[in-house]
Amino acid sequence: MMPNLPNLLTLSRIAAIPVLVALVAWRQPGADVAACAVFALAGITDWLDGRIARQRQLHSDLGRMLDPIADKLLVGATLMVLAGQGRMPDHGLYPAIVIMCREILVSGLREYLAGLSVGLPVTRLAKWKTGLQMAALGTLLAGDSGAAVLGLGWLPVGAIGTAMLWAAALLTLVTGWDYLLAGLHHVRPGRAAAREAARAAARTTNEAARGEAARADAARVEAARVEAARGQAGVPERVAERRPESGPDRAPERAFERAPEGGPTSEPDSGQMAKSAPAVPR
Repeated sequence: MMPNLPNLLTLSRIAAIPVLVALVAWRQPGADVAACAVFALAGITDWLDGRIARQRQLHSDLGRMLDPIADKLLVGATLMVLAGQGRMPDHGLYPAIVIMCREILVSGLREYLAGLSVGLPVTRLAKWKTGLQMAALGTLLAGDSGAAVLGLGWLPVGAIGTAMLWAAALLTLVTGWDYLLAGLHHVRPGRAAAREAARAAARTTNEAARGEAARADAARVEAARVEAARGQAGVPERVAERRPESGPDRAPERAFERAPEGGPTSEPDSGQMAKSAPAVPR
């Protein structure tokens, strides 16, 4: 199956991760600006693929699977490479830890609820969190060195990025708590057993309905077969009824023949039959 345009955009975010890591590891001001540009383009594709999929009705199971995976891979790789390359201040590690823990928590909840056929929809606050988080990471990727290349050396870009990351971490705590409550709502004692019983009852009902439909189809087929057999057996009988009788096997003539025109019928009465009958010796 050929991936459609939204899926290609999602795959491009995953393909951008090694390029991003290599640019940050290069430790050059120009490479920092390029890394920020790559991350910004990846963030735009995150918004664009969903918009195109909704407008053109290009929803697919592959897209629903890859989209959250690509987002978490991009965010996780960026946080780790910033921390590993010393591009993040010490107090900036704590919001990064909060964000990573929240992503793992939500992934586990989604996996568990998927087994219960329960979805975990994205809230509006979570979308704001994602936007602020992407802006913070892009700012940290550019850093003060990238700002100097762009003529913004007077602007404390690193500090701004760290503050934005803290704000994203606070929204992460709120949305993570909301998701956790939504997940716990479906794991209360007895709810899982009730859902399993409901699914078993639904399966039994569906199987019974399919069995009834199969028996009804078999009965219709059998009735059609019997009707066809009766029709084939009745054809010779109707032909035989229409065929004139002749030859030695011809049935005897009727006893009551028509009299000559204008005369009485030749049917003998009882007196004549008595006279003509031979006398029987006593």
